[in-house]
Amino acid sequence: MCAVGVNEDCRHYVMQTTPRGDKLERCKVGANDPLPFTCPEGCLFYEPRRTSSAGWQVAPPDRRPPR
Repeated sequence: MCAVGVNEDCRHYVMQTTPRGDKLERCKVGANDPLPFTCPEGCLFYEPRRTSSAGWQVAPPDRRPPR
């Protein structure tokens, strides 16, 4: 199995950031190579995301609504 990096546009790819700033990556179907995190070449489980995260923006702290 040859690694090709990460298919960030795959619907099974999940990336989260912890409060300490650590980056956690995982594959919902467990098809990835663990260290370093990579997707296998020609992954049989690859499916493009149906929605795009492009265009999402976070408001600056001074413009966010109060909680």
